[in-house]
Amino acid sequence: MGSPAPAAGDRRWGQADPECGDDAGDDGASSECVEVRVGADLVELRESDDGDVILHTNPAAFADLLSTIKTGKLDHPA
Repeated sequence: MGSPAPAAGDRRWGQADPECGDDAGDDGASSECVEVRVGADLVELRESDDGDVILHTNPAAFADLLSTIKTGKLDHPA
């Protein structure tokens, strides 16, 4: 089982999904995880299997992204 998302100010990487990080899910497929690191004015995201590529954003933009995802606005491709 993966690590919980980090608290604000914690500079360690944590996985956004606590269920992520297992080598295989119930269907035998490998897990793909997004890891999150939070600072006072910075949020960083990376894919667990490609840690050299890091997306940098601010907390407000990250909160907007999460809100958009939760409302399902990204579920249907244009």
